[in-house]
Amino acid sequence: MTQFLLELYVSRTHCSLMGAGADRLTSAAAELTAEGTPVRVVRSIFVPEDETCYVLLEAATADGVRDAARRAAMPFERVVETSGEIEAG
Repeated sequence: MTQFLLELYVSRTHCSLMGAGADRLTSAAAELTAEGTPVRVVRSIFVPEDETCYVLLEAATADGVRDAARRAAMPFERVVETSGEIEAG
């Protein structure tokens, strides 16, 4: 599966909602996987100073990531394919 980065704008006044949003995204990914479209949430990073959240997901296509975000009612800015992880040296 390919890794994708989901970028979301999260206002500082709503950052407490990210936990519930992450749970919904994980559930949506599980639903899609059960329906035959594999999607897996790998990890997320919230940067309060930038009011941005990044979620790393694995999926066959970017459309699978978009579908999971829509099902989770998470309005996203963009989805981009990543080149994988880089080992710290």
